[in-house]
Amino acid sequence: MEKTQLNSFKNNPHSKMSVAGFLIALGIVYGDIGTSPLYVMHSLMVGNGGLEKMSTNFILGSVSLIFWTLTLVTTIKYVLIALRADNRGEGGIFALYTLVRKRAKWLIIPAMIGGATFLADGMMTPAVTVTAAIEGLKGIAINNTILISTQNQVIIVTLIILSTLFFIQRFGTQLIGRAFGPIMLVWFAFLGFVGIMNLSSDWSMIRALNPYYAFELLRSPINIRGVFILGSIFLATTGAEALYSDMGHVGRPNIYTSWPFVKVCLLLSYLGQATWILSVKDNHSLQQMGSAMNPFYQSIPADFRLFGIFLSAMAAIIASQALISGSYTLVSEATKLRIFPRLKTYYPTNFKGQLYIPTVNSIIWVVCMFIVFYFKTSENMSNAYGLEITITMLMTTILLHQWLLMKRANRFFTTVIISFFFIIESIFFVTNSSKFIHGAYITMFIAAVLIVVMFTWRYGERLKDDNTYRSHFVSLLAFKHQLNDLRKDPSYPLYTTNLVYLTKIHDGYRIKKNILYSILDKRPKRAQVYWFVTVNVTDEPYTAAYSVETFDTDYMVSVQLYLGFRVDQKVNVYLRQVVNDMMSNGEIKPQPQKYTTIPDREVGDFSFVIIKEVLSPDTKISNVKKSIIHMRLVLQKFISPANWFGLSYNDVVEERVPLVLGKVSLNRLRLVRKDRSALKDIKIDGEIDDDDDE
Repeated sequence: MEKTQLNSFKNNPHSKMSVAGFLIALGIVYGDIGTSPLYVMHSLMVGNGGLEKMSTNFILGSVSLIFWTLTLVTTIKYVLIALRADNRGEGGIFALYTLVRKRAKWLIIPAMIGGATFLADGMMTPAVTVTAAIEGLKGIAINNTILISTQNQVIIVTLIILSTLFFIQRFGTQLIGRAFGPIMLVWFAFLGFVGIMNLSSDWSMIRALNPYYAFELLRSPINIRGVFILGSIFLATTGAEALYSDMGHVGRPNIYTSWPFVKVCLLLSYLGQATWILSVKDNHSLQQMGSAMNPFYQSIPADFRLFGIFLSAMAAIIASQALISGSYTLVSEATKLRIFPRLKTYYPTNFKGQLYIPTVNSIIWVVCMFIVFYFKTSENMSNAYGLEITITMLMTTILLHQWLLMKRANRFFTTVIISFFFIIESIFFVTNSSKFIHGAYITMFIAAVLIVVMFTWRYGERLKDDNTYRSHFVSLLAFKHQLNDLRKDPSYPLYTTNLVYLTKIHDGYRIKKNILYSILDKRPKRAQVYWFVTVNVTDEPYTAAYSVETFDTDYMVSVQLYLGFRVDQKVNVYLRQVVNDMMSNGEIKPQPQKYTTIPDREVGDFSFVIIKEVLSPDTKISNVKKSIIHMRLVLQKFISPANWFGLSYNDVVEERVPLVLGKVSLNRLRLVRKDRSALKDIKIDGEIDDDDDE
């Protein structure tokens, strides 16, 4: 029997090319990469000795490196290749892993490493972008009043903005995208406009698009950092991975149509800043400003500067959004892959890609606050920024290689292309590794913690399955008679009318033995009906359906609930409906209640039992494996199934059962009589009391 309630739902409209989708893509996807002009040229200039050390060849080479990095990494690898590797419209490294995981078991390793480093990078991005934008206001007079004059004030404003941003996440990225899309359209147009204004004084700067200048700079002595200049160049493309992860929010076609516009505007900004730097490199007053002189802000004409500063602050907020929403997507996918603990997830809009995870939101917010306090300036943050995302890109490249091979692409051509990207990103990784000692150790530590959590959750579950001794799966059919006898046995008090276990039925009738242990062994639980309920989340938002299997009884029921991702998982409410339906169909007997506030009530009371496993001292596996399983059980303590399934106000019993792993060897006791001749060879702590012995 199956009851179904379906609401009509069309696919995400933003998955198709449209003006609205174009704007939302600008508002959600390009925030990170779109704010790179705030600090890339500044980082290059400061890293090479300041404004007075700038030269034509250095600037030409720098812009050339930026252009070809954007072209090779962002355009070719991510926009043209990676966006094709989607899982039902979702992107990101976990979606990619889902597509290729059957090719080899070891592919879980790059997936976990890449996911952890991306999440760690997402905690740095909001801090560095917002701080860099607010620093532009420092010392600027507004109505003849300087509102921000010290770095401490910059920090305070940054913290307020970030806190507000994290607060509004609960309202959904659709709302944010609609609000931020038009702002980002103005932002990119402004970048292009100012870039053209500066470039118009020397159009010859366009020759920087020639890759010759990039190669020359890498081997030229005017570049005092050598190949490590790529650490600053890489900042121009750090948002590429976020672009891929956020595909599910806006759809691939809208990224295809919006990226050319975004790239042209970014390129014009870099060319304009480069032209301006060469025109003022001998300006003594600007040289005296030292690292405080940011070419992005200074290159904006005075009449537009204040507007540009406020616009950059808004763009920085949106940059933070790109990484935050991408983090939600990755954690959600990691949960479904069973490599991350199950966290409460909300869907504020009707589109599956747009979600909100309060726990992730809170953690990223706390870390961002710490980073702002710890580094204090955007210059310090940028010196520590980028290392993690190079690792993510390398891991994505490994998985993309497997995906292309799975698609039966030409093996030789595929290997050449992927090797090319792997070499480029390896160089970026080496050049960014110097950032570790400048503060990247903080986010690398966070990434390491996340990898440990993922490894523990994933491998701990496998160890349980491989080493289970008592807690294995058994057939429900084998216990039909025992359950029937128990429910009719008057020597046991009635535990409840309906006894419910939230579990997963395998092959339609196989269930974990610890559930039967809970019913029959731990404390025989007499009930009229035993329910075994499985909750399945569907890809449609408002699916509300169920199927039942009674095993030819009226006291054993397996219920499969099919709930859309936007439907509240109120198991108790749906189960009462199932009971009523089954009574109407004669599949189970009515349960009339003698004492009730509801007239003619025929549905009895419910008790929900949630099984919690506790590692038994009898476990006989290695200490390393035991530690991993113990850590996984500790992580499970932070998850509340009662809240997840809407059972907070129901009769819920959390029952502990022993988890015994490995082969158990039982020590048999030897019976001895209590006399001195038998006990003389047995050592006992303390003395024997003669009086007691008589």
